[in-house]
Amino acid sequence: MMQHALTSPARRALLTCWLLLLVLLVGWHASRLQPTGAWVAIVLTTGPWLALMPSVWRQHRQAHVLAAVLATPTMGYALMEVLTNRGAHAWASATLFAAFGVFVFAGAWLRFSRPRSLP
Repeated sequence: MMQHALTSPARRALLTCWLLLLVLLVGWHASRLQPTGAWVAIVLTTGPWLALMPSVWRQHRQAHVLAAVLATPTMGYALMEVLTNRGAHAWASATLFAAFGVFVFAGAWLRFSRPRSLP
């Protein structure tokens, strides 16, 4: 039987980092780009995360694996901006840590929600 979506600490942390990541991506692009460019950047960076969210909410294991995989290019993008763009340093650093949190807590949820084997 499936538990409620927010019962495990790893799950709560994952969803918190996920929401924080979305907010940071929207804020980052809205603060540095013209409105049309901001909308394009927001759709391109948050679209995959939003498309994956319903499956993660329903606790599909494959969606959690995809979340960890999706966190990797997001971390790469944020790290590149941290290293090369002084103007975006604060936004990029926060985004990097939020994406890393999604990566870590998706893995933790996968590890701790694994079905127990019979003796």
